[in-house]
Amino acid sequence: MPTASSVTVVAPAPSEIALAHFESSLRFETDCSDVHDALIVKGQADFVLLDVRGPALYAEGHVPGAINLPHGKIIASKLAEYAPETVFVTYCAGPHCNGATRGAIRLARLGRPVKVMIGGIAGWLDEGFALTREEARSEPIRHAGRTA
Repeated sequence: MPTASSVTVVAPAPSEIALAHFESSLRFETDCSDVHDALIVKGQADFVLLDVRGPALYAEGHVPGAINLPHGKIIASKLAEYAPETVFVTYCAGPHCNGATRGAIRLARLGRPVKVMIGGIAGWLDEGFALTREEARSEPIRHAGRTA
């Protein structure tokens, strides 16, 4: 009788449970490719992208259109310009960094809808996308005549 591999020694979840799990994960995360497609390719900025690293790292290079708001400085007064339903997407250096998660926690505690861009800067670069070095932005992006 063959021994189960380290992959199958714990059986996979039933399909209906797996489906619920994987669909649920997309409510919390997005990826670099989807952010690039929305912001750069289609110009559909229906979310605010937050680079939650410090200003020095942001200045070295960041995702085009991202606003620099370090995770430790995410407070209600910094979000006052944004409508309550504004969706925020946080990112940091990459999978080795928990800043995006820390930022997402702070946003969620403030009652704001939020997702994390998995991969961060490392994932963005791995996808072959360019960073920009434009001046730091801390003001809201205006979309279709409204503040986002």
